[in-house]
Amino acid sequence: MTDVIDGNAVAADIREGVTECVDVLEDSGVRPGLATVLMSDDPASETYVSMKQRDCEEVGIEGIHVDVDNDAPAQELYDTIESLNDDDAVHGVLVQKPFVDQVDERRVLRTIDPVKDVDAFHPENVGRLVAGDPLFKPCTPHGIQRLLAAADVDPEGKEAVVVGRSDIVGKPMANMLFGRDEGGNATTTVCHSRTADLAEHTRRADIVVAAAGVPEFITGDMLSEGAVVVDVGINRVERNGESTLVGDVAFESAKEKASAITPVPGGVGPMTRAMLLYNTVKAAGLEADVDVPLP
Repeated sequence: MTDVIDGNAVAADIREGVTECVDVLEDSGVRPGLATVLMSDDPASETYVSMKQRDCEEVGIEGIHVDVDNDAPAQELYDTIESLNDDDAVHGVLVQKPFVDQVDERRVLRTIDPVKDVDAFHPENVGRLVAGDPLFKPCTPHGIQRLLAAADVDPEGKEAVVVGRSDIVGKPMANMLFGRDEGGNATTTVCHSRTADLAEHTRRADIVVAAAGVPEFITGDMLSEGAVVVDVGINRVERNGESTLVGDVAFESAKEKASAITPVPGGVGPMTRAMLLYNTVKAAGLEADVDVPLP
């Protein structure tokens, strides 16, 4: 029987642990703070920011939000980030994507102070991850590691295939899967849009992480019997005149082959948000030199 990995349940456990961390920090006179910055009128981005602010409120983190006019010069965004870097009440800074045309994405990432970079996208944090000494782990890959652990899946010695090479998921996920830390030590292959015969790679994998942003393109016949499948994709498609969310994996056919699989929604998504809270309390603990009981 296939184990459908419940991301909501695992995320709830993480959030409970984060709440305990907040209590420890507040006993030491520190309230962790997460600042979100939005320079866009994209409705989806506004929704994501609202969800993150609500998450903060539920676990006791101080949520700070700053809107920057999307017609403003890019320098206004960079200056906003610098001011948050200097704000002692802010321990994590997150700038919501997508960015408007006048903004240099790489400059945004470089401007966030690495010790407040709770997304772990600053070049220093990327380098530390690759070197095996991360200050923070990127939220989605770290969430995937925790989902695998919750499902009693140890990547050590297994064949893992990551489909997608984005800076946000694919690249860091591959590094974490073949790294020497707990949750790693897999033999890892990264596939992408130029990979010849993708199915040849996925069929030999014990673990498949699908993160390419293409609706339902990983099907059951592309998997080995008993594979563990992690679906990172969130794609909105029209079916029978209605809009619905699907992943990068054709769930029903993949479920016939997989020993464990994450659903969409309710799989990786809740974990990404939970690990953002995790990184925020970790950042607050490091800044205050307080030993917090990270979940």
